[in-house]
Amino acid sequence: MADTHTHLPADTNQALGIATYAIDFMKSGSPDEAVLTKTRQFNTDATLCGLSALALGTNAPTILRNEALQYATPAGDNGPGLGNSKHHGATVFGSSQRVKSEKAILANCAAVREWDSNGTNFGYDPERGNTAGEFGHNDFYAVPLAAAQMLGADGATALKGMVLHDEIRGRLAEVFSLKTYKVDHVVHGAIASAATFGAMIGATAEQIESAIGMTVAHAIPFRAIRAGKQLSDSKGSSAAISTEFAITALKRSMAGFLGPRDIFRNPEAIFRIFEGPGQMFKAVNATDANTAQADASPFDLHLGMAGSDFTVMGMHFKLGLYEHQSAGAIQAVVDLIAKSPTLLDDAGASNIANIKVVAYEPAFGIIGDPAKRNPTTRQSADHSMVYIIATLLRKALDQRAAGKPFAWNDLMLEPADYAADAINDTRTRAIMDKIEFAHGGPDYDSRYPDGIPTSVVITDNAGGTHDSGLVMYPTGHARNTTADLDAALAHKFSLLGRLVFEDPTPIIDRYNNIASLTADEVQAINDYDITVRGSFE
Repeated sequence: MADTHTHLPADTNQALGIATYAIDFMKSGSPDEAVLTKTRQFNTDATLCGLSALALGTNAPTILRNEALQYATPAGDNGPGLGNSKHHGATVFGSSQRVKSEKAILANCAAVREWDSNGTNFGYDPERGNTAGEFGHNDFYAVPLAAAQMLGADGATALKGMVLHDEIRGRLAEVFSLKTYKVDHVVHGAIASAATFGAMIGATAEQIESAIGMTVAHAIPFRAIRAGKQLSDSKGSSAAISTEFAITALKRSMAGFLGPRDIFRNPEAIFRIFEGPGQMFKAVNATDANTAQADASPFDLHLGMAGSDFTVMGMHFKLGLYEHQSAGAIQAVVDLIAKSPTLLDDAGASNIANIKVVAYEPAFGIIGDPAKRNPTTRQSADHSMVYIIATLLRKALDQRAAGKPFAWNDLMLEPADYAADAINDTRTRAIMDKIEFAHGGPDYDSRYPDGIPTSVVITDNAGGTHDSGLVMYPTGHARNTTADLDAALAHKFSLLGRLVFEDPTPIIDRYNNIASLTADEVQAINDYDITVRGSFE
């Protein structure tokens, strides 16, 4: 059977290799229908997240959308050196106005990321031994969509570009853990943005290589934006800001500006600074460490060209608003209260004496941080395990009192659950005080990122214990085989869509059917009115 992947060895110029791969993929890549379907679902998911964030007047998306609209471009003005593009600029959500493409991408990426509720990857490919476990999110579909609008291309081309972007950033996440070195995970997405956008609008491989080099050399964000007691707009907009830079770098390269070449093997760039060349390469190919240091990046890359082995197939849906590390605990609590509904017979949760959550690193360090026990902002609340679980139980108590069910979809966390009144809800705060969070040690750590290893034990007021056992693959996880994913996604799309439109079905259908959209329909894909229903902040 023919190899369906492009292999970029550690001792080659991988920046140029990624560029060449991206160009080849847009010409002749042939992902299976299952890959296209999964990518389409992630795009619709991201879009509904973004539209609802704008409709509720969230701060960063509103500011960046208004900023983009100040960069309007005249129809037919292609600008210098933009390859095959037939149109200048792209559109932001809820507008037909063409604006500078990097600004449209900035605004739309920030919007889809605002709720922290779109897709997630965990950087895990055990068959190739690539298990670096870097996080990443499906924030970047605005990049190929903007390129398709500039090209005058159809929806199938846009969707193929989305597969390409996910493949590059997902494979990088499998081989290099940025978080280990306190570098923000959006770097992988920015690299993929330069490659995807360039390949789609007609950049040469050398121009894409230059843009990747500039992105890595000039725009490395650290995880400082994710540290501290309360988080800010910078956290949610990190992907957008990094990608804005990558697209600008690509345009500069196409205009003749030269960035650093061969950036993955550059001894002063992040990959070599932190890890040097791969150990296997040292042992097999180099006579001494110094020779190896001159010749290799820390990793090989395998990038899909055809078939079903694309990294998007291992990415996970967030079915609600929560930090992805909490999904195992959410599943555990949903399962426990379904088995023992009498835990919720008292509306004040007095039947529950204690809740112990046990999880792995990095979950324990990120959302179990003691600084997150008293969140006062939405961005901090959705990164607080105790808040997420307490809110879920507060909703379940209301469902129980009303005689309604409390399966995952019934309790799906939504924007209202992170509003100021929800964050300060007295029942939620009382439940938070009952929750303890513990690190499960090596037994749990070794099971990540294969799954999201978590367990929950609820102790009732009579001293009885209710143990979830180990949860590995919660609802939305790529390896979950029991949940009805299509039904859960439909519920989420409707839940968020109703925050934007009286009847969201036509807009949901528009994005769900992106593969069949004509070129004219792609031009108008974001042309609808978003009614802002007040300020969420």
